[in-house]
Amino acid sequence: MLRAARLIAVLWVGSLWTVGYLVAPTLFATLSDRVQAGTIAGSMFRVEAWLSIFCAIVLIVLLRSRSSASRNGRRMQVLVFSMLAATLVSHFALQPLMASLREAAGPTGVMAPDVKMQFGILHGISSAIYLLESLLGVALLLALDPEPNGEDAELAVR
Repeated sequence: MLRAARLIAVLWVGSLWTVGYLVAPTLFATLSDRVQAGTIAGSMFRVEAWLSIFCAIVLIVLLRSRSSASRNGRRMQVLVFSMLAATLVSHFALQPLMASLREAAGPTGVMAPDVKMQFGILHGISSAIYLLESLLGVALLLALDPEPNGEDAELAVR
């Protein structure tokens, strides 16, 4: 069970880092059309959100089947639920607001003066939540790390 939980956590956290800190910045650095870069990045973040929700559900099931009485077990559950909450707030609260601003801005995009500040605030909040989720992901991976004297002692020796 713990191996599967580690695999799912690595998939989740790795995809967060890849999309948020590699792919999205590369899009904006490479494409001259910022609206197009934003559209592509937005699509990738939507896929990332659904992957996050899926990974969270699988981890919740896997970690619940483990003894949640242990301190580390409870810690892992809190981390997963916190990461899931970050995804849900970002995807279902902030992203729709940002999308409505994009629609309202029309072809001029969100850099139009009347929309720029509102979009910037929402984008800043969204970025902070994403960073928080990424850092919680580091803590989750560390919590799932095999301990030489723990349940994975045999695996650590191999």
